[in-house]
Amino acid sequence: MVGIAIWQMQETPGDLLKGEAPPAGLTPSSSQTVLVTIRQGESVRDVGERLEKEAVLSSAILFRIMVALEGYEGQLKAGDYEFEKGMPTVQVIDRLRKGITSPLVVTIREGMRAEEIADLMQSKGVVSRQSFLEAIQGSYDFAFLLNKPVRANLEGYLFPDTYFFGRTTSVEDAVKQMLENFDTKFSQDLRQEAANLGLSVHTVVTLASIVEREAQVPEERPIIAGVFLRRLRLGIPLEADPTVQYAVGNDPASVAEFGYWKKELSQQDLEVDSPYNTYRRMGLPPGPIANPGLASIEAVVRPAQTNYLYFVAKPDGSHAFAETLEEHLQNVELYR
Repeated sequence: MVGIAIWQMQETPGDLLKGEAPPAGLTPSSSQTVLVTIRQGESVRDVGERLEKEAVLSSAILFRIMVALEGYEGQLKAGDYEFEKGMPTVQVIDRLRKGITSPLVVTIREGMRAEEIADLMQSKGVVSRQSFLEAIQGSYDFAFLLNKPVRANLEGYLFPDTYFFGRTTSVEDAVKQMLENFDTKFSQDLRQEAANLGLSVHTVVTLASIVEREAQVPEERPIIAGVFLRRLRLGIPLEADPTVQYAVGNDPASVAEFGYWKKELSQQDLEVDSPYNTYRRMGLPPGPIANPGLASIEAVVRPAQTNYLYFVAKPDGSHAFAETLEEHLQNVELYR
């Protein structure tokens, strides 16, 4: 009875539909924001009392009554929210009912390596760099990881996309979101196409990561993939610069001076002793060198059918392709 009497003095039913004025002395301001985490299964009473304590609401009792009158019990969604102090109760309820949270937005670009993603996750305040790098060494229950080498980390499977992480997201849950995205985008039909070509998921992702780093022009991805697949079938080394860049990028001193992807490789770089150096080692490297997007994965599964065996980059980022070594050397002379 006391709660109803208070509500009757403060609001009329019509006010509930129109919203309410902020309490005296409290004007909503973007500089007066409060982060509040609503947990799964939390009661309306607990939510209201916490919001009142944080000065988001003027009355927890009014909050409970409005939720009850609108029939929203059980409809308030868990998550991390950013509220302004002194917000109208009706607006607070609307956000909670619609799940309009305040996530940490992270955009992972195609071709980023795991360390770059770890740096990004830390800079965006999601998780620490070290915890992310440790988490991707762990084991996760996804069928597509079955033929991944046991000791290899999740390089290549951290699917590039824009993610919306909660402010209390654990590092394991963040990694799982990326893996779940990979599981969805690299569809069962696409995996079957790969299997029909005799390609495992790990082989596709490894080669797609090289294509991702090589291709600057989207239309060239299937052509580049076709070149690499032909060289693999014919037993010709891939001689792909990005694999050497990846190997060199494992040296902290090189990263400090040139970044993760050294643009101008020296002769010494090309001779570095690494299983990722496809100038010195035959076949594919032991795993992906970056995290490829769907277009590069599709390019490997659906490569262009050509007689090309060579290509060289032009100044504009596109490539000159060649069928013979003689033609290729002419292109090198022309564009380098």
